[in-house]
Amino acid sequence: MCGIVGAVAERDVTHILVEGLRRLEYRGYDSAGVALLADDNSIKRIRVKGKVAGLESEISETFHGHVGIAHTRWATHGEPSVKNAHPHVCRNQVAVVHNGIIENFEELREKQHQSGYEFTSETDTEVIVHQIFQHHIAEKQSLLASVRLATAELHGAYALGVISAEEPGRLITARSGSPLVIGVGIGEYFIASDVAALLPVTQRFIFLQEGDIADITKNTLTIYDQSGEEVTRPIKESELSADAVERGEYRHYMLKEIFEQPRAINDTLEGRISDHRVIDESFGPNAAKIFDEIKGVDIIACGTSYHAGVVARYWMEAIAKVPCNVEVASEFRYRRPLAHKNSLFVTISQSGETADTLAALHEAKKMGYKYALAICNVPESSLVRESDLVMMTRAGPEIGVASTKAFTTQLTALLMLVMSLGRRNGLSEQREAELVEELKTLPRKVEDVLKLDDEIKTMAESFADKHHALFLGRGTHYPIAMEGALKLKEISYIHAEAYPAGELKHGPLALVDDEMPIVAVAPNNELLGKLKSNLQEVKARGGKLYVFADQHADIVAGDGIEVLSVSPIDEVIAPIIYSIPLQLFSYHVAILKGTDVDQPRNLAKSVTVE
Repeated sequence: MCGIVGAVAERDVTHILVEGLRRLEYRGYDSAGVALLADDNSIKRIRVKGKVAGLESEISETFHGHVGIAHTRWATHGEPSVKNAHPHVCRNQVAVVHNGIIENFEELREKQHQSGYEFTSETDTEVIVHQIFQHHIAEKQSLLASVRLATAELHGAYALGVISAEEPGRLITARSGSPLVIGVGIGEYFIASDVAALLPVTQRFIFLQEGDIADITKNTLTIYDQSGEEVTRPIKESELSADAVERGEYRHYMLKEIFEQPRAINDTLEGRISDHRVIDESFGPNAAKIFDEIKGVDIIACGTSYHAGVVARYWMEAIAKVPCNVEVASEFRYRRPLAHKNSLFVTISQSGETADTLAALHEAKKMGYKYALAICNVPESSLVRESDLVMMTRAGPEIGVASTKAFTTQLTALLMLVMSLGRRNGLSEQREAELVEELKTLPRKVEDVLKLDDEIKTMAESFADKHHALFLGRGTHYPIAMEGALKLKEISYIHAEAYPAGELKHGPLALVDDEMPIVAVAPNNELLGKLKSNLQEVKARGGKLYVFADQHADIVAGDGIEVLSVSPIDEVIAPIIYSIPLQLFSYHVAILKGTDVDQPRNLAKSVTVE
C-alpha cells in the first residue's frame, strides 16, 4: 500500500527521499509528496497527483533540507488528489506522513472542528497532524511526548513520520499495525515502510516492533516500547543489494520475476533436503517436536497466497493424510470459527505484513491455537516475528504487483511441509525420497517451460481483444485455474473467473459462446478423461478453447482450439509447473492491451490495511 520515507542527516536529503519513493512505487499509489525543514526551519512541501516522476519535476534547486519526510498514497479516505496527498501539515508547524487507517477519525475530526481546526483534505490522516499539533504547540509538550499522547488516542493502524518547525533537528516515528524500519547510517538515520527504499544509502536496519516510538536526530536514536520504556532493538544487516530491485534487461519487473523462478525455487530448497528427506528443522529448531503433536492443519491467506493454500489442501490430505482447512484471512475471524487446538495454524504472505492475515493470526492465538507457522518472503516481517515456526521462501524482492515467484516458492515450501507432516502419518521413506527427487528437478523443469515463452506470446495475440474468460481445472489444477484467472484480471483488466471443470453444467455453461474464450489446464492425470469431456461440451457450444496440456494428453489443436504442449511432469509438482505458462499468458495479453503491467490500476503490492 502507501509508502513512507524519512531522513535526518548532515547532507541534503531531498534526493534520498525522492529515490526512496521511486523504489516504493511497486506498492501501488495515486499521489506523492515530500516535506522538508528548510534552512530557516520552516516546513516546505510539494505534493502531486500521479507518479513520483511528476513530483520530482516540481522540485526546484532551492528545495532542500537536512530533515524530511515523503510519501506515496493509495487512496482510502478521500479520492486521489493533491489536497488528499501526504504529507499533511497543521498551521505550518507540524507535518505528518501516515500509512494505515484510523478507525475513529470521524469522532476526532468532529472534536477538532469544534476546537477551531480547519480541514483541507478528506483524509483520516489529517486528524493525526492536528492531534499532534494540539499537544505539541497548545500544551507546550515536546514533539516526542505529543506523538505519544496523540497515538494513544488513535484507534486503528498507523506507521508515522513526524517533523516540526519547533524542533527542526528531530524526526519522530511510530508504528502500530503497519510496518516501519529505521535505516542506520553514519551520522544519519532514515525511516521507511520497506527496506527496498533505503538500499542505496544503507544495508543496516532496525525493525520497529508493535507499539514502538522512536526519537531520531542525526546523531541519536532512542526507541521506546508501547509501555513507554526505553528499549534496544537489534541492528540487522540486509543481504539485498541496491540493484536487487532493478529491472535489468527486462521490460517489466513481472517478466523479470517470472524468469527468476528457477533460481528462487532452488534457493527455497537449498539446505532443506538431505538424505532423501525434508529436514524438519527447516521450519524452526522445535519443529520436529511440534509436528509430532499436529493432528490437522488450518491455512489462512489472501489472494495468490490463498490459491497456494488451496493447492496445499489437496496435497495435505492425499499425501500427508492430515485433515486440512483453507480460508480467506479476511473472513476467518468474522465467522466465529472454532479452534482446533492440535491443528497447526499456517499463515501465508509474501510480505508478512498483510493486514487481514496478521489479524487472523492474532485471533487464532486468542482462540487457543497452540502453534503457528508462517510461510513468508520477508525475514523481518511482523508475521515472521509473531509465529512459532517459519519457512522463508527466499524468493527475493518481488516488485510487480501480480505475484509470480512468490506463488511458486510458496507452493514449494508447502510441499515440503506436507512431506514433513506426512512421514508422521504413514508416508513411506521410499515415497518421500521420490517426492524429494521431484523437488530437486523443479528448477530445471521450470526453465524448460519458460522456453515456451514465444509460443505463449503467439497464443496471446488472438486473446487480447476479449472482454471475459472462463478458466477451468480439476483437482489440484482448479486452484491453478483460479490463479490464472486472477493474473489475467489483475494486469489485463479482462474479466475472468475460474471453475472446477465438473461445475460447467451447474451454471457457467450458459455463458459459453463464440465471444467467451475458455482457458483450461490439462495435465495427464486420472482426471484428464473427465476434463476432455468438459472441453467437448464447450466446443459443441462454439466456445474458443485455449488449452495448456501435457503433450501426451492427446488434445490436438484445430478449429476453435489452441494448444500449448507441456512436457510430461509428475502429478504432484505439476501445479507448480502449470502456473508458469499462465503467468506468461497473462503478461503477454496485458502487453498487447497496453496496460501498466507492474502497477495495475487500483491495486497495491502489500495490502497493509483491512
